[in-house]
Amino acid sequence: MEKDKVQQDDANLLNGLFKVVKYATEKDGTYTTVKTVGWEAENIVSQQVWEDIHEHVEEVRQQVIAGKKSPIAFHMTRQMLEPDMLSGYTGFPTFIVRLHLRPWFFNRLGQRSLEKYARAFRISVDDLKVV
Repeated sequence: MEKDKVQQDDANLLNGLFKVVKYATEKDGTYTTVKTVGWEAENIVSQQVWEDIHEHVEEVRQQVIAGKKSPIAFHMTRQMLEPDMLSGYTGFPTFIVRLHLRPWFFNRLGQRSLEKYARAFRISVDDLKVV
């Protein structure tokens, strides 16, 4: 695509504030980079993906409220983390993180463990306990 034909659809998720670098060609055929806010199809797909993510977070929140999962599951899902990633941030082995996703184990966590999770999520311990 030529540099002057790179699409600029300002109706994207962040109202044109977020720009992505794309490659385009100059008139002489050489490649250059162009900042773009995206194009309609790309922005529609991005919107759909974010809607799916928000729905999944809400599903996990409802499971926490129902007592099927711990608040760690909600915060982990909200921040798009996997147990392996959270394990790296907290220092807990992955299987321990998976156990802490269960309410029974979460309710028995000590203050230091709660602080590790709160620090990983960049929230307070009080905020960690609620959804």
